[in-house]
Amino acid sequence: EGHLLGTDFMGRDMLSRLVISIQAYFLPGLLAIGIAIVFGTLFGVLAGYWGGMLDTATTYVSNLLNSFPRLVLILLMVAAFKPDIYYIMIIIGVTNIPVVASLIHSKIQFLKQKNFIEAATALGLNNFSIIFKHILWHNCRSVLIIKATLGMAEAILMETRLRYLGFGVQEHTPSCGNMVKACYNYFMQGKFWPSTAPALAILFTIMGFHLLGDGLNNMLERKGDR
Repeated sequence: EGHLLGTDFMGRDMLSRLVISIQAYFLPGLLAIGIAIVFGTLFGVLAGYWGGMLDTATTYVSNLLNSFPRLVLILLMVAAFKPDIYYIMIIIGVTNIPVVASLIHSKIQFLKQKNFIEAATALGLNNFSIIFKHILWHNCRSVLIIKATLGMAEAILMETRLRYLGFGVQEHTPSCGNMVKACYNYFMQGKFWPSTAPALAILFTIMGFHLLGDGLNNMLERKGDR
């Protein structure tokens, strides 16, 4: 009695553990998103806006990052330090930098074809105003918002996968990943709920981030049309 979602095989309240497990995703996920968005946007602007040697150097760095499998980098990080979720999210953020950089670079190249940047320069706008206001805010914000929400969902899925390999968030810190891992043996014994509840929590959390991204994008687009 008093346990809305029941208890696990050790008698621990599942609802309270699911609530606490959100902390295992939120801050590390924000770290990964922040690294990918900030550095990816920086490299994308350098390559797309100025081009030349900066474009070549950015492309080289992006290809270098893409040449290393993400899981191998995570395992190397864990071997060198410890299976900490923050170290893992740093690798996820770094390996997502080329994706964001490519999106920003492609958007700037598209704007250049429309003579957008040349027209803004002819009107006397400085580079800071063109890049941050007219390119990133007015033309790239929806791309960055969607990428951020997808990145948070990816961080959740990555933590769950790594937990099956013994990495990620460790016991006794609750996370949906280690809750599924701890209870999956009981699934074959007909005790479905202890592993199904955290799996559903993962599903609904991912759906929530996707809906959040769509809602923010629609809200910003409506404000931009006014």
